[in-house]
Amino acid sequence: MPTDLYEHHDYYLMDELLTDEHKMVRDSVRTWVKKSVTPIIEDYAQRAKFPAHLVKELGDIGAFGPQIPTQYGGGGLDEISYGIIMQEIERGDSGIRSTASVQGSLVMFPIFKFGSEEQKMKYLPKLASGEFLGCFGLTEPDHGSNPSGMLTNFKDAGDHYVLNGSKMWISNSPMADVAVVWAKDEEGIIHGLIVEKGMEGFSAPEIHNKWSLRASITGELVFDNVKVPKENLLPGVKGLKGPLSCLNSARYGIAWGAIGVALDCYDTALRYTKERTQFDRPIASFQLQQKKLAEMITEITKAQLLTWRLGVLKNEGRATPAQISMAKRNNVDMALTIGRDARQMLGGMGITGEYSIMRHMMNLESVVTYEGTHDIHLLITGMDVTGINAFV
Repeated sequence: MPTDLYEHHDYYLMDELLTDEHKMVRDSVRTWVKKSVTPIIEDYAQRAKFPAHLVKELGDIGAFGPQIPTQYGGGGLDEISYGIIMQEIERGDSGIRSTASVQGSLVMFPIFKFGSEEQKMKYLPKLASGEFLGCFGLTEPDHGSNPSGMLTNFKDAGDHYVLNGSKMWISNSPMADVAVVWAKDEEGIIHGLIVEKGMEGFSAPEIHNKWSLRASITGELVFDNVKVPKENLLPGVKGLKGPLSCLNSARYGIAWGAIGVALDCYDTALRYTKERTQFDRPIASFQLQQKKLAEMITEITKAQLLTWRLGVLKNEGRATPAQISMAKRNNVDMALTIGRDARQMLGGMGITGEYSIMRHMMNLESVVTYEGTHDIHLLITGMDVTGINAFV
């Protein structure tokens, strides 16, 4: 098994902006990633298998809903702690971070924010511990960037609802015990419903042959006259603002997570160029290699400052959706560029599973698309600064 040699990189002394709790959280998650993720992840990615045993471990380290109050099984931590956890996990693998952020931001968050007290007590502690795995049903085969056009719907059948439709590209779905599904009622208003595994007519077939997020499990959600108890409707929200608020939380986590990928690629390239010799000298001594390394740590540092400030604003309840979009878009694009440069610096070795870079690059091709595509986030920023909607 490979040994994780990663070392912390903090060019602008960002640790001075973190509390002792933030650093303790980071160190504990980093230790877990080095012990449980990096030694096995290349093998699972090569075999396109999801390391299901990590779900319980993620619960044990508090990675599921760390900002959810402790009374519901969460960690009661702040938003910067949540971001740091996502950064450390994604340094290990984007797919494992996807599992954690879907569980926390897209399943636990809407139940906590919009659910009844009974729903919170029934589902949140089991999701927090990893006893339950959850998924989030919004994207459909024909409605991705335009979720308001969704076709999935439910009708009132007296003592229950009847749910029909399908969802696509759903992380965790084939293994999920609980799905938070967004669907339209008979008046066309969007609501969230909690659908449980085993409900008649509900299936979640797995999607195979992915070149990206190969260590993550992805599938569909199919609803064929599924009877959903009325008490499973999330009572606290109506309309598209419900799922979009969940996406804001998930996008925030991705902004942090992408930094983890970039740090891992930079760390790998830095170490490799110091050890690899050509023309009787380490390749780190050549100007073009130093140029790449200098640009990498510069862009990482800028992303760290951007995301830390966003975390402060989120803690204060002042972070806007557009600010979150900017950070998600910038940081994923930054990580993609760094991954590409790092791969080139390793030459042919960069494409092998002996190093993490190529796996990170393939994973990022999904991360740059999900939770809002690169171009959609650009338009969100454009609309915010001009006041003009370019979506229509």
